[in-house]
Amino acid sequence: MQHRRLYLLGIGEIKANYYRPLSGEARAITVKREGTKWWLSVQCVNVPTMPLVPTCCEVGIDLGVKNQVATSEGEIKKGEHFGFKAQSKLASARRKLGTKQRGSNRRRRQVEVVVRHHLKVKNQRRNAAHQLSRQLVNEYDFIALENLTIVNMVRAPKGKPDPEREGSYLPNGAAKKAGLNRSIHDAGWGQLVSLLSYKAESAGRTVVSVNPRFTSQTCAECHYVDAGNRVNQEDFRCLKCGHCDYADINAARNILRAGRALQASACAD
Repeated sequence: MQHRRLYLLGIGEIKANYYRPLSGEARAITVKREGTKWWLSVQCVNVPTMPLVPTCCEVGIDLGVKNQVATSEGEIKKGEHFGFKAQSKLASARRKLGTKQRGSNRRRRQVEVVVRHHLKVKNQRRNAAHQLSRQLVNEYDFIALENLTIVNMVRAPKGKPDPEREGSYLPNGAAKKAGLNRSIHDAGWGQLVSLLSYKAESAGRTVVSVNPRFTSQTCAECHYVDAGNRVNQEDFRCLKCGHCDYADINAARNILRAGRALQASACAD
């Protein structure tokens, strides 16, 4: 890596390692600390594009918790679940942290251990998202995704007061919802969509976000919509035409069809 000097207002000159050359015009710099390391993020404008050779292929993608993505081509990529795999080690590190006296050197060192566990999960999730987004951008010219409002999906359910007991609340499934929220965060949907969008823009690909409503209940063959079509989390069986498919793949085919329709209407306008 090339060693360069960087001047920061109020700090002065510092030594920085650039892992790739800057392109375009630098407009903003963000400095952040992760554990014992410092990182610089340089935001640039007027960055030249690097278009890829057209492949004449299109794909719809269904995002999931168990399966990270399912494509309309029938491919399924299982989720890595890095956070779930590191849960036991992280819990052990937190328990050890609780036994250390505040302000002591042992507590400071144990804090660094906990931070390293979190950073490892974060880096693993980001690396997997980079690899998957690059693969999709290289293979497809047109990519249709679900327009998911992740913030609303991971919102905790509101408590409902119990009318029979003052000061008590009715069961609202908050514990079960918390487990689902952790799985959604662990899947890293937002990061994958963000990386996919900027890589597609640089490569000259098209990414379209469609309304996910009824995509899991609609038959990809006859377009019949019914909640009973979705037998369970894995199986789809149309009540009208009898079409059977893996549920996520059937949803991905519907997403691709909706993306094509949305793109056609945009071109017509």
